[in-house]
Amino acid sequence: MRRRTFIATLPAVALAPAMANAQRAKDAAAGSAAPPAPAKAWPAGEDKYLRPDVHAGDRPVGASFASRTAAYGLNGAAGTAHPLATQAGIDILKRGGSAVDAAIAINACLGVLEPTASGIGGDVYAMIWDPATRKVVGLAGSGASPKGLSLETVRKRAVNGALPPLGAITVSVPGAVDGWWTMHKRYGKLPWAQLFEPAIALAEAGAPVPDMIAYYIRRSMASFARRGNGVEETANAIATWGMADGKGPKAGQVFRNPDLARTYRAIAAGGRDAFYAGDIASRIDAYFRRIGGWLRKEDLAAHRSEWIEPSRTDYRGTTVHALGANTQGIATLQMLNILERFDLAGAGFQSPLSIHLQAEAKRLAYEDRARFYADPHFSKVPVEWLISKDYAAERAKLIRPDRILTPVYPGQAPSRGDTTYFSCADASGMMVSMIQSNFRGMGSGLVADGLGFMFQDRGQLFSLKDGHPNIYAPGKRPFQTIIPGFATRGDDPWMSFGVMGGDMQPQGQAQIIVNRVDYGLEIQSAGDAPRWHHEGSSQSMGEDAPDLAATGLLRLESGVPAETRKRLAAIGWTIGEPDGGFGRYQCVEHRMDGPTRVYAAASEMRADGCALAY
Repeated sequence: MRRRTFIATLPAVALAPAMANAQRAKDAAAGSAAPPAPAKAWPAGEDKYLRPDVHAGDRPVGASFASRTAAYGLNGAAGTAHPLATQAGIDILKRGGSAVDAAIAINACLGVLEPTASGIGGDVYAMIWDPATRKVVGLAGSGASPKGLSLETVRKRAVNGALPPLGAITVSVPGAVDGWWTMHKRYGKLPWAQLFEPAIALAEAGAPVPDMIAYYIRRSMASFARRGNGVEETANAIATWGMADGKGPKAGQVFRNPDLARTYRAIAAGGRDAFYAGDIASRIDAYFRRIGGWLRKEDLAAHRSEWIEPSRTDYRGTTVHALGANTQGIATLQMLNILERFDLAGAGFQSPLSIHLQAEAKRLAYEDRARFYADPHFSKVPVEWLISKDYAAERAKLIRPDRILTPVYPGQAPSRGDTTYFSCADASGMMVSMIQSNFRGMGSGLVADGLGFMFQDRGQLFSLKDGHPNIYAPGKRPFQTIIPGFATRGDDPWMSFGVMGGDMQPQGQAQIIVNRVDYGLEIQSAGDAPRWHHEGSSQSMGEDAPDLAATGLLRLESGVPAETRKRLAAIGWTIGEPDGGFGRYQCVEHRMDGPTRVYAAASEMRADGCALAY
């Protein structure tokens, strides 16, 4: 392994002159061939126009890399991955709906507008600031595996020791609709049926498909059309999203989903029972029997969401909350506890030392994630120990500023995915941080006859290793990647936020907190700042890195300073190119201007969404 010296006590600009000299020597040895001439115009048909020598225009205020200003309002706010979903949420708030009402309406709209990341075939998690009790409450809307699917059968379908990514073997009970119902029963103000009106209208009349969503639908359609992919039936998926050529919509094309509109009408009229016990459940049962799958009406009828107490930790005076249950939420808390032991402000924003320390904290936390995280109804997860300050101090001692830790192991306990995140707030002070997903891509590839939504492939995240807490079992919830974020200060809410995208989520959440707390960025620039994404940590479902000494791949967005990139490479990090896997962020911030509540809302420049406030 290549090793150079980081001088931890110096400012970032003075770090590791030896590394810089060595890198210059390597660059000189490699020669200085002239780069190819940049394109003069956007090539027709290309998804992206690359001009590395051209950067965004200059803003007269704010961070130089910020894409826009946060949206401000007094009465409510919403930020989602699609402008029409954001508008629907604001409309519900203006009708007198609660933040929970708006969140449900938003999620239903996203099932139409952003099927690559959401839908009623998936699960949902939420954290809610309850102004009446002045506390953060959590909801886990995660479904279990079919009770008629045995571990023996699952192992027979395994590929290289893990469940395959597509097909009926990966399908677990969809938890989203019951999650919406459970939240509405406690916090809803408008009638249940009204919450589905915007989504039904969009599904019937249609809406133009934005660039990013069109791109990912077409990628999913290509995957489902590939031979030998393990999907038992693809005709329904292609009929729903394939458009005229069977390959999916192009950017700007109008997409309609009349099947989903009918499904939403049934749920609006019959509540959660229409989905879990009525005609929809019967159709789902009949479909899986037809294709040889295992999900049954009895599995749907047995499902219930649960209210859970979020875990939390203090990070330099900010309380960060996370959902435990069967999620990866506490990985964010573990990373922040480790990072609190280091002077990130002194290291400098986007410096090699800052990114090095953050990536090492991630590697340590993710080894624990692979070893311990599971459904607590089946396994005792040592959450309090994992998020303790004492344990973080032990783990922080393993990190060196001048080298990469290798090998990296989980602690000794005493005796990849597509997701949509959205945030909204109302005039009462209620704030909702909500995340929903079908897992990888659009999901399993399976769409029940005439229902218009795809089933999640979340079951792929089970382990098949004997003795592992996340090992597959009938009626058990798989490990979950989707996690909402929430932060408070003192006795007041501060940020309802999230960064969607598989294993990027805790990494992204930690980067948002670090950007805000350590580097003082406001909510829009905190999300626009260049990100890092480390790949290659152990996974609980059998996809472990073959070499424990491997350090994985550290991907850096193109906005990370070139000198930082060089210095990280010089101490041994394998630097990867940007691949679009840096997550997508939404945030609503609560602040007080004297006695007046003010909301600020931010949205992700890496996606098609927007944030609004009024």
